[in-house]
Amino acid sequence: MKKNTLVDIDIKESEYPNMSIGEYDGKTIKFKGGIKGQNVSVRIQRKKGDYYQAKLIEINEKSKLENNKTCPMFDVCGGCKYQSLNYESELIYKLDQLKKLYRENGLDEGLLSINRAPSSKAYRNKMEYTFGDEYKDGPLTLGLHKRNRFYEIVNTEGCNIVHEDFEKIRLRAMEFFQENEIDFYHKKRQKGFLKFMVVRKSITHGDLLINLVTTSEDVMTYGLWSKFVEALVDLDTEGRTVSIFHTISDSLADAIVPDYTELIWGREYIVETINDLDFRIGPFSFFQPNPLGAENLYKKALEYAGDIENKTVYDLYCGTGTISQIFAKKAKKVIGVEIVEEAVNKAMENAKINELDNVEFICNDVMLEIGNLEKNADILVLDPPREGIHPKAIDSIVGIKAPIVVYISCNPKTLVRDLQIFKEAGYEIEKSTAYDQFPRTAHVEAVTRLVKVK
Repeated sequence: MKKNTLVDIDIKESEYPNMSIGEYDGKTIKFKGGIKGQNVSVRIQRKKGDYYQAKLIEINEKSKLENNKTCPMFDVCGGCKYQSLNYESELIYKLDQLKKLYRENGLDEGLLSINRAPSSKAYRNKMEYTFGDEYKDGPLTLGLHKRNRFYEIVNTEGCNIVHEDFEKIRLRAMEFFQENEIDFYHKKRQKGFLKFMVVRKSITHGDLLINLVTTSEDVMTYGLWSKFVEALVDLDTEGRTVSIFHTISDSLADAIVPDYTELIWGREYIVETINDLDFRIGPFSFFQPNPLGAENLYKKALEYAGDIENKTVYDLYCGTGTISQIFAKKAKKVIGVEIVEEAVNKAMENAKINELDNVEFICNDVMLEIGNLEKNADILVLDPPREGIHPKAIDSIVGIKAPIVVYISCNPKTLVRDLQIFKEAGYEIEKSTAYDQFPRTAHVEAVTRLVKVK
């Protein structure tokens, strides 16, 4: 088939994460998006091995699995993928994908189960909104990217994966800048002021943190900043706004790369409580977007570790030290390693707040630090980023020869890759289960217990 050929196909299979498979004229076609049972139009991009890679263009017929009420923006928003499925169907759909992934990588699919989220609605504690327009030269909009679009932004009114406080803040901020004729940053022209707005809410305490991200253009007077703060603080929200930050980012990337951050009102953090521990969260702190789901995941990780009393635990890729501190409540000693300095500072701060003196945090790249650690870990906890463990680091990590490894993964694709290496090094996969940390999306987290047998 020629490049750019447009064909209609039925989706016959799916692969993790959210890859669809169909057939046209005896040829296999794979593409991102879609749901098994849909008839779709796809555009052929290139031949890749024994299949053709394509791009989803349009859904012609819905799947029989799609019988759930969706938010008003579902058809155009680039966020949720599985909102048209009822939640039970979504869980089964994800589990089938994961079992196929395990099976195709020579792992025991029978080990797998999936745990439902405490709630499939209003579960997120963080949203990163983008300023832009819904169509070229249209009015200012604040929301999420349209599906398969780089520039156009969707007004996400009615979003059901966040608390209504998020929507109230988003709408008021959008109206404020519309009223004051403040322009957004135009990526093509590289001009404009408004780039992003991040809203974080403590699920356990209700407090709200807002971070407005702009370019360094000087378009806001002191008086206008004061009115902006007033507009948000005086909002009729269930939670209370306790922190408002301003971040300057002149990076050309479509991401928040901070050059300077300033607290313009309130305190420097909100607090989330997990497993009876308090964690202070700043504007750039990494924290699980689904805290109630994370609490269940961490309890399972602790269970998989077994008896940790009087034992030493290494927590690699520890982030803000959430897992480290949960383990420190029972272990003799916990050593956490994390490359992000702000995360390490927050981890040490949180450990002090929680009165834990048996946990140590080291700011360094795991790949560089692993050689400095004594090979005396009784338990090794791994929670790497989406790309998994770096190939240059995994041999050293395996070389610690910890009797028990608890591997937490936000990307099962890289998890199964890394598990193969542990198996070759004499580890047995004893238990593995998935957690639906991100309902309505294609993503899950997984936790696996590995035991050194040879």
